[in-house]
Amino acid sequence: MKESEKIKIGIADDDLLFVQLLRDYIDSDERYRTVLTCTSGAAFLEEMNRHTPDILILDLRMANGSGLEVLSVLSNSSTGMKIIVLSSFYRRSFMGQMLKMGAHAFLSKEIEMSELSDVINAVHVNGHYFSDDQVEVMRHQLSNKLPEFHAYSKDDLTEREIDVLKLVCQQMSTKEIADTLFISPKTVETHKTNLMIKTCVKNMAGLVIYAVQNRIIDADRIVLLDK
Repeated sequence: MKESEKIKIGIADDDLLFVQLLRDYIDSDERYRTVLTCTSGAAFLEEMNRHTPDILILDLRMANGSGLEVLSVLSNSSTGMKIIVLSSFYRRSFMGQMLKMGAHAFLSKEIEMSELSDVINAVHVNGHYFSDDQVEVMRHQLSNKLPEFHAYSKDDLTEREIDVLKLVCQQMSTKEIADTLFISPKTVETHKTNLMIKTCVKNMAGLVIYAVQNRIIDADRIVLLDK
């Protein structure tokens, strides 16, 4: 694979040894190349415009500029960067908050490196990653008592938009959705954009939450990657 075709990865973590080990592992996979490593959130925010990764692997707690600050900045930016939060402070109960703040995956540092590689690819292709235990937590967290964070109801979505939303929840790529619905990839992207505008969410993970909240899809039917 050509260097220009590889998925560009950034790492922000204040454990230098961990950063070096993770960088070496990522660079050993021909699908990826590390373009930026930082040991603080502040350093990443200074460097990200010079070396913009496709995917950022982000620690939550760092000495100079936390991962939460980075999430806040990126959620209000137009970089299109995907964020995998990888933390030793992982708690399943934090899942909803991480998604709300713009994370595209939330993982424990106890994850196997080989599984992390698959998660990176899933986030790149599908825009998000959920494990089965996280979906179980989301099922309990997304109750009708929670305040709605969207302006439109499911009745305001077109039939085609609902078709696209259901396939997004099955982790289909844009091309796969286009092939399934016999429409162009550009039309799929237009439907996705309209869905995000109507539901007032920031990413594909938000669309999945919306679909579960509005009973467009049962949480049990969300397609997960095999462990």
